[in-house]
Amino acid sequence: MYNIPPINLERIEEMADGDSDFRYELIVAIHTSLTELKEKYLEGAENENSEAIHHIRHKVKPTMSLFEIERLRKSIQDGKEIIEEKGFKAEFLEHLEEFLDAWQEVFDFVSKEMNKK
Repeated sequence: MYNIPPINLERIEEMADGDSDFRYELIVAIHTSLTELKEKYLEGAENENSEAIHHIRHKVKPTMSLFEIERLRKSIQDGKEIIEEKGFKAEFLEHLEEFLDAWQEVFDFVSKEMNKK
């Protein structure tokens, strides 16, 4: 079985073009974005504030697409659909567990990359 990274590191390498400092800055920016995503997503969930979740989803969408963070991107999209169709009920709570799992996978991976400097 192949272990596919939760983020496309080739995109980072292409953008950094051999500049290790810039590579590190990109990874730190992704790390910061992930931290804010979790914080705001959980805050929106706790307060049942779909607007707060919409705002953070919109803010991180370019990062998710650019670096092909697919599992987390899909989880966020699923959350949007659940909120629109069913609100913050049991199905959203199940989604929240999946979101946190997907988030943790990416966060751990990015954290390891940050520590390589």
